[in-house]
Amino acid sequence: MESNKYKGKSLDDMVFEDRNKSYGAFFLRSNYSKYLTRAFVVGTLIFCSLIGAAFAYSNATKASNEDLRAIEIDLADLKEVEEPEDVPDLPPPPPPEPPPPPPEIAQVKFLPPEPKADEEVKIEEPPPPAEKIEKAVISSKTVEGAEVISNFAPPPPPPPAITKPAGLGKAKEEEIFTTVEQNPEFPGGQTEMYRYIGDNMKYPSAAQRANVSGKVFVKFVVERDGSIGDIQVLKGIGFGCDEEATRVIKSMPKWSPGRQNGRNVRVYFTMPISFRLE
Repeated sequence: MESNKYKGKSLDDMVFEDRNKSYGAFFLRSNYSKYLTRAFVVGTLIFCSLIGAAFAYSNATKASNEDLRAIEIDLADLKEVEEPEDVPDLPPPPPPEPPPPPPEIAQVKFLPPEPKADEEVKIEEPPPPAEKIEKAVISSKTVEGAEVISNFAPPPPPPPAITKPAGLGKAKEEEIFTTVEQNPEFPGGQTEMYRYIGDNMKYPSAAQRANVSGKVFVKFVVERDGSIGDIQVLKGIGFGCDEEATRVIKSMPKWSPGRQNGRNVRVYFTMPISFRLE
């Protein structure tokens, strides 16, 4: 009974019996021979095409090489080209034009007399003036022409004598410097300066009542003897603080003056003074 059951069925039908035949594996196995045959045919055609193309290229190359044959030329068979006899002779080119003559240079006749042994010397013609000789060439005859420009210039005047050695200039007494070689300094240094300001400054009552605080920028001049002068308030906060800062700066003792080129000079100095309420 079982042999009758599988009679007329392929191997694929027997393998996929009682299974899902819509799955891709059954389709691939049932069409495998068809796809294999198609691939073989296509591959054979491509291979034959390549062989045919190579054969055709080989024949074309061989034919082109056969066309390039060497051609022998016998030089004895060549005929000489005869030149025509009626060709007229060309005239020679004209000679180049001579350059123009140079311009005539002004000349002045000036020959010294040649005295003879038994004759007096007679000057029949007076010598030319000096202004004509300067612009002309001395010659045996006078010729009108272009004036000669002398290439010799008179020597320059001698340099002035140096009566004192060159050196650094002296600083002007009224000149005020902003930067110097040695800056002015408060006695004892910057720490002592701020201590002096803190001990001598009094907070203005108007600023205390208005609760005003800030910095007053003061600019002044440290003179050559170290004293303070020309006090200016660059930026103030008012309420008596500007006047108090000016008073404290003015009451400072003498500073060590600034120095430039070994001399005491006047120097600008700018200082901020802080007003703070505790």
